[in-house]
Amino acid sequence: MLNRIIKNILYLAVLVLIQVLIVKNINLGAYIHPFLYVLFILMLPFDTPKWLLLVSGFVLGIFMDMFYDTQGMHAAACVFMAYCRPWVRGIFAPHGGYDLDSYPTVLYMGWGWFLSYGFVLILLHHLLLFYIEAAQFDKFFSTLLRVLLSTISSLLFVVVGQFLFYRKKGK
Repeated sequence: MLNRIIKNILYLAVLVLIQVLIVKNINLGAYIHPFLYVLFILMLPFDTPKWLLLVSGFVLGIFMDMFYDTQGMHAAACVFMAYCRPWVRGIFAPHGGYDLDSYPTVLYMGWGWFLSYGFVLILLHHLLLFYIEAAQFDKFFSTLLRVLLSTISSLLFVVVGQFLFYRKKGK
């Protein structure tokens, strides 16, 4: 258990550093903003308690807010994503259920499941993040385009990132 906690803390630190030092500096235009750091919430083990999901989302979001100078927007979006994760997981649950000691990876759950699960959670994160940032309904459609393009780019980054961090099946 302690080994798993230490591993997740290191994983969080690495994702934050990659996001801040590399991904943040990738310029894909005004409408595309990939966020690799959401991979941390997506990839927590299935048996992670709900309270720990929320705390993890808050801590991750606060780190992002410090580096992006966004005064709680990332924290709100990450907590919302963590809050929705059990619900989304339930929607996409396989007939036999989940192996609770495993991780939600492409290798373990398959492409269809992972892309659906990842897309919905990243979309929910981005909807809240970008609409809080816009704070205006006159920019509804341009913000929606930004949400959709950023969700797709983030999902691509997440798929590549999870292959870098999770090479073994289910772990």
